[in-house]
Parts: sequence; structure tokens; C-alpha cells
Amino acid sequence: MTLTQESAARDLTLDSGVRLRFYEAGDPLAPVVVLLHGSGPGATGWSNFSGNIEAIADAGFHVLAPDMPGWGDSDAVATVDMDHDRDLVGFLDALGVERAALVGNSMGGHTAVRFATLHPERITHLVTMGASLGRGPASLFGPGDGPSEGLKVLVRAYKDASPENMKALVEIMTFDKERFATPELTAARSAAALARPDHLRNYVEGLAHGAPIPIKVDRDRVAEIAVPTLLIHGKDDRVLHYETTLWLLANIPNSRAVLLNRCGHWAMIEHAAEFNRLVVDFLTHS
Repeated sequence: MTLTQESAARDLTLDSGVRLRFYEAGDPLAPVVVLLHGSGPGATGWSNFSGNIEAIADAGFHVLAPDMPGWGDSDAVATVDMDHDRDLVGFLDALGVERAALVGNSMGGHTAVRFATLHPERITHLVTMGASLGRGPASLFGPGDGPSEGLKVLVRAYKDASPENMKALVEIMTFDKERFATPELTAARSAAALARPDHLRNYVEGLAHGAPIPIKVDRDRVAEIAVPTLLIHGKDDRVLHYETTLWLLANIPNSRAVLLNRCGHWAMIEHAAEFNRLVVDFLTHS
């Protein structure tokens, strides 16, 4: 039976009182894999990972893909009140999950890296795709005038989540624009974003407070990460340069990196089959 968004959707309320939507597949007794989505208007656990959840579950894992507070069908939250690590801990505690593998894209990659530095006893594996580390020291390939071209397009889509701006967003997130920036996909993503004006408003108002990542990972602690780590990045990523992955590779002792040609910021979407093979093999054998 093919997994659908409706059949996989679940809801729970954290101890903090925040209601969280998440998507679930696989044997509840199997090793847990948590998929953490990136930021962006209309981003959800399902929109980021609909091509991965079932494949990873079928390989023998219990897969959970939450909509983080402030995204999707989870409760709205102002940037000044956000703490992705706190919410992830609350999510795992609510489900009685002691340890899990974390797989994060972009903002979700940042959450996974930070979680690994703060809760080493609760993570089994770390996987990132186009990970963000937030604003930090000057980078060799980063733009001199601030955010990357991709992040500028993302902010513009938050301010006006029209199909036109969503098309520009999907185009800059992917390498294969003709395949992914379809009228159907961009219209659906626009509708999903416009359905939650509270999320859009909170993000725009939170830009002055570091949205979407108000609490940054402590880079000095990254070298303490001891779990097996897989770093995936698109060579053609125009949102977050693969320089970030090279920095993580240099600083996380038990890490390996995969750089994908003809791939933008969404490796798990553009190269879903290869991504699924990489992740399943890594989780199974590392």
C-alpha cells in the first residue's frame, strides 16, 4: 500500500503546549530515523521528504518527519521564542524515543548538528544535506554582501508567496528547473504557504532576530561529534555553498562527504533514489 500524506500524518502536543504535526512510517520497534526539513515558505516534513519516507521505512527503519513549530501544520511560533533543539528533544520525549538517527536538510541540518553537540547520548547517526551553520566567520565562497542569491529569493517568497515567487524559489533550489519548477508544484507550494499567513508573518518579522535559526550551533563543539556522520551536498547549490560541508568534514572526525553533480539544494528531492540508497546503506552499515 503506497504511503500518502493523509495516511502518514499524526499529531501530538509537546510538554511546552505546542501542537506538532509529523509523518510516520515503518515498524515502531525498528531503529528510529528522524527527517528534519529545511526552512522556506510551504516547507513541511512531507514536502521535503515525500520521496524518501517510505523507501527508508521499507529498508527496516521507523521514520518520523515532523513539521517544526513555525512550519506546515504545526503551531505558529515567533522567532524570538524558537529553539529547534528544545522542540526536537520534546518531540522525541513525547514519543518515548531514547536515541535516533537524524537526517536534516538546510535548517534541519543545522538542528541535527546542534543536537549532536548537545545530546551525544541520544543520536546514533548524523546525516546532513546542504547543511546550514548560520552566519559565522567569513567564508571563502560566500557572498560579500550578506545572504546568498538563494536565500534572497527565499525571503522574497516569504514576503509574497505568489506562484511566481514560488517558481523562482523552486528554480533556485534545484538544478533541473524544467523537471521540478512545474506550474503544478509551484502552485501547490504557494497554496500551502498562503494557507498559513501566521507562519509567513512570523518569519518576516523574525528576520531581525535571526530567522529561521535564532540559536546557532557552537562551532567550537562540532569537533566533539563522535557519531558516524554522512554529509551530502549538491555541487550546484546556490542557497548554501558546499564549502559548509567541507568545513564539517574537516571538523567531524568520523565523517564522510558525498558531493553530487547536477544537484542543487534539495538533494533528497532531485536525486531521491540515490539519496535513499546512500542513507539506507550508511545507516545499515556504519
